Amino acid sequence: MSTASSAFLATIPSPDRGVWEIGPFSLRAYALCIILGIVVAIWLGERRWQARGGTKGTIIDIAVWAAPMGLIGGRLYHVITDHHLYFGEGRDPIRALYIWEGGLGIWGAIALGAVGAWIACRRRGIPLPAVADAVAPGIVIAQAVGRLGNYFNQELYGGPTDLPWGLEIYRRVSPDNPAVEDPLGGVAINDVPVEVVHPTFLYELLWNLGVALLIIWLDRRLRLGHGRVFALYVAGYTAGRFWIELMRTDPANEILGQRVNVWVSALVFLGAVAYFVLARAKGPREAPETLRSPDDPDVGDGDGDAAESESGTAISSGDGDADADADADADADAADGGPATRQGTAPSDVDDSGDGPATETAAHSENTRPAENTAESASGAGDPGGGDSSEKSGGST
Repeated sequence: MSTASSAFLATIPSPDRGVWEIGPFSLRAYALCIILGIVVAIWLGERRWQARGGTKGTIIDIAVWAAPMGLIGGRLYHVITDHHLYFGEGRDPIRALYIWEGGLGIWGAIALGAVGAWIACRRRGIPLPAVADAVAPGIVIAQAVGRLGNYFNQELYGGPTDLPWGLEIYRRVSPDNPAVEDPLGGVAINDVPVEVVHPTFLYELLWNLGVALLIIWLDRRLRLGHGRVFALYVAGYTAGRFWIELMRTDPANEILGQRVNVWVSALVFLGAVAYFVLARAKGPREAPETLRSPDDPDVGDGDGDAAESESGTAISSGDGDADADADADADADAADGGPATRQGTAPSDVDDSGDGPATETAAHSENTRPAENTAESASGAGDPGGGDSSEKSGGST
């Protein structure tokens, strides 16, 4: 081990490259981190949306609009605020389209991504603030994952430091021509750092993960709604971005001696805090039924099931009422001197001559009455069976 390597043993080494050539294709770590971050944001947002009562697949559908527009917005913001990297003497404007080389402004990504989400929500008939609350933790985690791409690109770091977590920066050169320096697409010529700096990408990564945990905890504890979780995310992120931006040393446009993103972070933080306070007047979290699109198949199925259940209940109730009416009629007949309806007894005979009610027992009546009267008695005895059936049906209901 060289003396220079042993001197920096306690520091964080940088990757020797951020691009791997696989045949005719270039596999870029930065692009992979962005894609992974988007996947994580959609996955977590989908789970949170369903937990709030939303329909499965909604966040994926919204991402079809929001993700591409967010990438475009992020790139536009970067190119506008760092235009000196692409325009002017000796610059190549076409490189402003090379998004895989890094350079996405979070403010532009959120702004234009929100427009895409608004379009998707409007098409589905669901509230945008509720969607924003569901995806907020996923977005800030995606930002943390994206910062790993800056690590592979050796970019967005701070000033020199002798702290044990300092980041080693290596000299990278073009694989085709070692005489040409290529910080983004090149390969490190050795493991001797040219400087050790503050890993501001790591500071922001850890800060973002902390913000994600905080807003998830507060959302569970306070049941926030109407965009207040998203406002907390914006406030938490900008608070960290403010002090981290002050540590960065990469070239950037300035206003009154401060980097543009320092001012933007301060203003957006104030706006997010104001919204969080004012939105409290909107009341409790949105009701689950408001999170479902009127055209959602699940809503129709649920209504159909409910209607079917209600119909079944009505039918069962109708059968029970009919049986109860039959029992009541039978009891009335018995009270009037008609055929008895208690199971296990034969109907009493009524003396049509007016001599009075018959006093024979059931057995004697069955043996002495004519066949047609026996048949009439059997018909009357059917009521007890119906009454018993009604009781069994009522028990199962």
